[in-house]
Amino acid sequence: MNAPTSNPARYDAVIIGAGAGGLSAAARLVAAGKKVLVAERLDRVGGRASSEQIDGFTVNIGAIAIERGGVFEETFDLLGVPLDIREPSPATVFFIDGRVINVAKGGWGMLLGTFTKQAAKIGAKFSDARAGGDLPEAKMSTAEWLSQYTGNETVHAIFRNLCAAIFAANADEVPARAFLTYFAIKGAFKRFGFCPRGTIGLWNDLAGGIRSRGGEVWTGAAVKALHAQDGRVTALDIDKDGVTQRVEADVFISNIGPAATVALPGAEAFGAEYIAQTRQLLKPAANIVINFATQKRLIDVPGLVTFGKTRTLCNMGELTATCPELAPAGWYQYVAYAVPRPAIGDFDEKAQIEDSLQDLREQFPGFADAKMLSIRVMRGEWPAQRSCAGFDMSQDTPLANFWHVGDAVKDYGDGGTQACAYTGREAAKKALGYMSPAIA
Repeated sequence: MNAPTSNPARYDAVIIGAGAGGLSAAARLVAAGKKVLVAERLDRVGGRASSEQIDGFTVNIGAIAIERGGVFEETFDLLGVPLDIREPSPATVFFIDGRVINVAKGGWGMLLGTFTKQAAKIGAKFSDARAGGDLPEAKMSTAEWLSQYTGNETVHAIFRNLCAAIFAANADEVPARAFLTYFAIKGAFKRFGFCPRGTIGLWNDLAGGIRSRGGEVWTGAAVKALHAQDGRVTALDIDKDGVTQRVEADVFISNIGPAATVALPGAEAFGAEYIAQTRQLLKPAANIVINFATQKRLIDVPGLVTFGKTRTLCNMGELTATCPELAPAGWYQYVAYAVPRPAIGDFDEKAQIEDSLQDLREQFPGFADAKMLSIRVMRGEWPAQRSCAGFDMSQDTPLANFWHVGDAVKDYGDGGTQACAYTGREAAKKALGYMSPAIA
């Protein structure tokens, strides 16, 4: 690494990574009048919820469903940035045994009642959780919890695919407490939409809003080292355009995950115990993202489709039903998500991809004529979730002016882009409190 340039730049806050959590934190800090730098190693913003161009199609890399309302939309509003999404209606349906089931018309009871006589008992447990009743003990998986009430294979498949769609993990990997917290207490996400410019369009808008308030967002800027003294971070070395620059700040926020953060040179300042926790507590979860297009519509549903009994396929969306400009004229563009077995741990990538494709062939005979755009396996250092719900670390670290955001430090049982935006809000609060304790 080159020696850092002299005369370090000075900011109030520096954020590592321009994903949902990092940009949300930056937006709130610039809205509070702080001088902020976001350093992103890739040449684009958005992290694992970005987009790329393939053969004239705008293809999303990871997440596509952006929630209306709540902390995410509030973040855009703070900077006066419109949230450019279009909501499908119905938002979600189930596709089971060749039949579309719209739960908006009958709810969980109608869906589960189709397959099991125990639907009322299962529904009652959701109601109990919503009313503040006891939740399952922390170690019980969703599959184990469900087995207490039904052995019906289709019901188990539905719950497995719900876990997979939201948490990128299987029902025997997601704690039942986290599942019920999300669906019964947090209310899941009921309103969401797709960006007609690809998900990256939203992040470009938010980055533009940050810049309009005096913030800086650097792309192609990799953090190479961290400097700490007396229990706090003092500076980062950032490589941009082949030049290493040292930047100093009062506070620092990481959106690259605890594991990647403690791998930085200088991160021994976090202490051996904390570094060990990042290796022991976090449970990264994987998924397989399949982007394809057809010239005949596979299913006339504008939102997200969740499946019943499948090998690995959990859900799918036709983006062009609401955003036709994502694809060339005459094409229907889809993204399908599959979660390997296991999602937490090692798996045979080639075999799991083939299982996912076979699921699509069986669900939709027209898939045989599809134009494949991309198949992305999100795992390892670029996982679908940096930690499965129920296995997150704290946003706080042993260094007094350094916090994490993103999907390894979510609120318990939370999920989706909204969860990352929430961590951005909380980190910004902590940072502002540290910089101005008298008004925190």
